Amino acid sequence: MFYWLTELSDKISFLNVFRYITFRTGGAIVTALVFVFVVGGPLIDLLRLKQGKGQPIRSDGPKSHLISKTGTPTMGGLMILSGLLVSTLLWANPKSPYVWVVLGVTLSFGLIGFYDDYLKITKQTHAGFAGRTRLFVEAAIAVAACTALVNLGRPPIATSLVFPFFKELVINLGWAFIILGSFVIVGAGNAVNLTDGLDGLAIVPVMIAAASFGLISYLAGNAVFAEYLQIHYVAGTGELAVLCGAVIGAGLGFLWYNAPPASIFMGDTGSLSLGGMLGAVAVAIKHEIVLAIVGGLFVLEAVSVIVQVVSFKLTGKRVFKMAPIHHHYEQLGWTEPQIVIRFWIVAVVLALAGLATLKLR
Repeated sequence: MFYWLTELSDKISFLNVFRYITFRTGGAIVTALVFVFVVGGPLIDLLRLKQGKGQPIRSDGPKSHLISKTGTPTMGGLMILSGLLVSTLLWANPKSPYVWVVLGVTLSFGLIGFYDDYLKITKQTHAGFAGRTRLFVEAAIAVAACTALVNLGRPPIATSLVFPFFKELVINLGWAFIILGSFVIVGAGNAVNLTDGLDGLAIVPVMIAAASFGLISYLAGNAVFAEYLQIHYVAGTGELAVLCGAVIGAGLGFLWYNAPPASIFMGDTGSLSLGGMLGAVAVAIKHEIVLAIVGGLFVLEAVSVIVQVVSFKLTGKRVFKMAPIHHHYEQLGWTEPQIVIRFWIVAVVLALAGLATLKLR
């Protein structure tokens, strides 16, 4: 919305500042932070009143959670999504189709997560939306988004998989790229969902990844910087930095209430939507593989669950004491703050490694 003020810049020169993505990204961070911080308290009180017993805790999970986390309300993702949406609408360029596509994925995945949380609360069970049905709906949304992104891009890059560390290693997958892109979006959404198991564990790595991809989006959407760094220029994707900034601001506001001991949980409403958002941004700017590096913590959490399930079905034995892997470390005796902070450190290191791919080509 503020971007329209640039039309008056010929009369009021100061308004020209709204042309700069960096300025609007900063504005998006502050706006989302303040918005979430202000509405957070009343929203938590409302959710606590409506949900009663709060989010049901896994009976097969760590026993300490049945004591420390019982009664805590969920659906904190509503707080994040509202701040993200308001901030993005205010600060992003409304003419950017990339913003609308990624925002569409984010909100659609948020609705799926909201329905999942709603079922868990009303039925007071850890089982929510049927797994296969949920994956099918997520895949349909991802396919639609990837089709739109392919049509927005320029061939053949739009349908190609770009490999980091190499200047010219690009594989044109044709329309099969839509399948790969959809896998990235759905996989990212569910990987973040699996990571959200301890107070503050998921939101900080999400903010770290959003900051990384905000920077990459800005560079990939700038022809001069893209040429200098030898990354593929994708016109118009610079505006995604504003959306990523909104995620950072909303995440910081949410962390105020989610810091241990959490006053509210993110729930599937938040984790699915934020993961889907990261996946959609990665597909839009042609950095799908870099997402696996920057979001390596999410990948590790998802792989730990896959390994645990496959191992138990094939051999009857478990590789980890409990999955996802953060519960494994709980069973080893690590305290919750130790796990959370150490995982944050891992997320920072992985983000730096992912950003290093911009220059090491």
